[in-house]
Amino acid sequence: HRGGFARKLEWPEGWFYHAPSPGLDRDAVIRLGVGPNLRGRTFAGLVSGRARELGVELVVTLGSLLADVPHTRAAPVTAAASDPDLVEQLGLEPSRYEGPTGIVGVLLDACRRAGLPSVSLWAAVPHYVSLAPSPRAALALCRRLGDLLGTEIELDELEQASSEYSEQVSEAVSADAETAAYVEELERRADML
Repeated sequence: HRGGFARKLEWPEGWFYHAPSPGLDRDAVIRLGVGPNLRGRTFAGLVSGRARELGVELVVTLGSLLADVPHTRAAPVTAAASDPDLVEQLGLEPSRYEGPTGIVGVLLDACRRAGLPSVSLWAAVPHYVSLAPSPRAALALCRRLGDLLGTEIELDELEQASSEYSEQVSEAVSADAETAAYVEELERRADML
């Protein structure tokens, strides 16, 4: 209750969409929505079950993680998969992360148990700009997804947004000498790779 009135509860929702994939001999089923904070196994079982019912051949999740990367370079993308051979087969850069997992790890495990090949793509975003959405990360994920699926994804809007993002963050960073020096060090490290 707030002010004597009952509050309205809003439950997280998710939707499944079906879309043709131009240039491919298969369609896409897309789930949009927030992952659950509770009952992850139930959620993952429902999603993997729906994917099996629909005859999905490959489950792909997209996400981002905070990292020591500069905003002025392409976002690195790493991958995890339900089967280590799948990472190699698809030519992905394997993730070396071995810490706690979230709903994506639970979903990959549910897909593995259901016999569904699954891949999770993760773009690194600069931790010093963690509150702003990163079109640069979205661009890297869409490029990698296009490569993975063997199709071209229209990226003009994301490329423009990525360029604007880089300019805006560079302007903000230049106002703080310590952060600017840190970003220069990150750029130097990224350029050495």
